[in-house]
Amino acid sequence: QVQVVESGGGLAQPGGSLRLSCTASGTIYAINNMGWYRQPPGKQRELVATISNNKIHTTYSDSVKGRFTIARDTPKNTVYLEMNSLKPEDTAVYYCFAENFAVDVAQYVAVWGQGTLVTVSS
Repeated sequence: QVQVVESGGGLAQPGGSLRLSCTASGTIYAINNMGWYRQPPGKQRELVATISNNKIHTTYSDSVKGRFTIARDTPKNTVYLEMNSLKPEDTAVYYCFAENFAVDVAQYVAVWGQGTLVTVSS
């Protein structure tokens, strides 16, 4: 069974930076894409960024383009989200996902972390 754990959340001032980390561990056959969603208070969960296994292809939501950078250490099954120029609107619980190959169903299944809270406030 695969476990995904995020870390690095906390309080930042507007214009500040935070770096989130996420590591998948357990019985891993293969992990494809990894990435981040977030859920602001009172809003639906939204995609933030994704990165492919080979680290070549990345995607970003329009709201974070140019401010956030996703990176990956594939051998360590770890993904990072470097958040710069933070805005109050970035306040949310950030969830990491990893597309894990589930051998019992022979397909990739998204495994989610418990989330880490990011608060951007003066």
